[in-house]
Amino acid sequence: MTALLNIENLSVKFPTRFGEFTALKSVDLTVHRGEIHGLVGESGAGKSTIGAAIIGLLQSPGYISSGHVLFNGDDLTGMDDHTYHQIRGDRISMIFQDPQTSLNPLLTIATQLIETIRQHSDVSRNEARQRAVSLLKETDLPDVETRIDEYPHQFSGGMRQRVVIALALCTDPELIIADEPTTALDVSVQKQILALIKSLCTERNIGIILITHDIGVINEITDRVTVLRSGRVVETGSTSEVLRNPVEDYTRALMAAVPRLDKRLDRFRNIVGDDALNTEDKEWHIPGANADYASQWLLSPVQSQKQSNTAPSSKQDYPILTVSGLDVTFHSGQPGWFGDKQGFKALSDINLQVVQGEVLGVVGESGSGKSTLAKAIVGLVNPSAGSMTFKGAELPSGRKRSRKHQARRQIQMVFQDPYSSLNNRQTVEEIISEPISFYKLSSSSIETRKLVASVLELVEMPQRAMLKYPHQFSGGQRQRIAVARALVAQPEFLICDEPTSALDVSIQAQLLNLLKDLQQTFGLSILFISHNLAVIRQMADRVVVLKNGQIIETAETEQFFSLPAEPYSEQLLRETPSLNF
Repeated sequence: MTALLNIENLSVKFPTRFGEFTALKSVDLTVHRGEIHGLVGESGAGKSTIGAAIIGLLQSPGYISSGHVLFNGDDLTGMDDHTYHQIRGDRISMIFQDPQTSLNPLLTIATQLIETIRQHSDVSRNEARQRAVSLLKETDLPDVETRIDEYPHQFSGGMRQRVVIALALCTDPELIIADEPTTALDVSVQKQILALIKSLCTERNIGIILITHDIGVINEITDRVTVLRSGRVVETGSTSEVLRNPVEDYTRALMAAVPRLDKRLDRFRNIVGDDALNTEDKEWHIPGANADYASQWLLSPVQSQKQSNTAPSSKQDYPILTVSGLDVTFHSGQPGWFGDKQGFKALSDINLQVVQGEVLGVVGESGSGKSTLAKAIVGLVNPSAGSMTFKGAELPSGRKRSRKHQARRQIQMVFQDPYSSLNNRQTVEEIISEPISFYKLSSSSIETRKLVASVLELVEMPQRAMLKYPHQFSGGQRQRIAVARALVAQPEFLICDEPTSALDVSIQAQLLNLLKDLQQTFGLSILFISHNLAVIRQMADRVVVLKNGQIIETAETEQFFSLPAEPYSEQLLRETPSLNF
């Protein structure tokens, strides 16, 4: 049987000012028609680099140093640009990890889909629009006929991902490279998208490379799987054999780091080792800068408060945050019957409390209002009704909350998308040091630099990362930088909006362990938003379920997972991918 795609001894290198970095080392990979082949591994293992090498989108100055990529027997590595361009998009499509940067913010969804369809097919604009509507309906985008004329920023993260999937299907490709296609999706929509991918593979007899950090998704949908580490293939074979009977120690450790849906663990196994770093990264450091120094500095406000008896030493029964009758309406700007602006009500009559030192988990489908709630609390969205209090004092809404208001520092947020939440024109040192300088949390520039290096080490990033820019890191590494930036403000309340959605299981385990430690040691209160219910079980003390902008259930975590009160909650639990062994 002739393979649709055959990768032979592929190596990819990236020249840098610190030397040549080898991203892929002698990789072999085979994909057949009608097969879904999964790629898993830690952040920076080379999963996305394989996809970019296949489709010819390696970031300059990266290049293929050796090996071949054979597509239907034709060697893509030796093709001229014109021939390669005809194959790319027409016969090979890619679903990128980040829907925010995959879509043009200046064009409507309709314009982008129609343009793509007409580029590859000789059809009229009206026919292209009809096909675009049909594709969006396949991805289960709600109210397609109306929303197709909106812009990407008017969609939630999950909705944008569905649009990107529709774009990849426009040309009826033979091979689809799906790079984290369900990262931004809740479990119910994720199940629909995975079912769609599987049906496309079967009905159209196409090959699919599924790049994901979610082992549950790998178990549920793929036929074969390849495990990568540091640019090398560790293990490959049928999905059932690799996941159930792994041969390599690293694969077994990777399986052990997967969050469990059936029980709560005190800690996750950390499998990240020094061998994942370059020699230059390990050797470069600032004198006196280390994770212990960062921990002591982060704990210093709490220790000072304990000495003055003004702060609790453990979880208390009083709320640090209270939200009462909160409504958020987004206005379209179009006049209504009586001259008022029409609007979409994203949140309706939200009432909740976060107790000092607890983790409150927030779950719900894409568009249910989870991120809007977080943004309202942090002051990025203005409520249309209701009130909030923080530490017993009224919390002003976004427009009334000045930059120097104490809550701006005490409430910090880790956003869902590390690609757009970090300034690509600043170095990591500039990004992380900004809160330290603004809130005057250090006495000198030398101390600030030492703190930046120390906090980076605390989140398991090499200190030398402070010299680089965000685009030089993988998605998981960017998210760790975003966490570091939030921590340096010495917050009391942390809002985590899908903080692990871009992370592989090993880095996810490390981040969750870190958040557990911060919550227990620092007395940190956390609002934890996630579509991954297995993560919620491991992290949350209580769970709030949102649907269509309203809270439909609030329960203690163990009660929620053992006996949910609402049918919708039961559906979320039932549709969550798991290992099932």
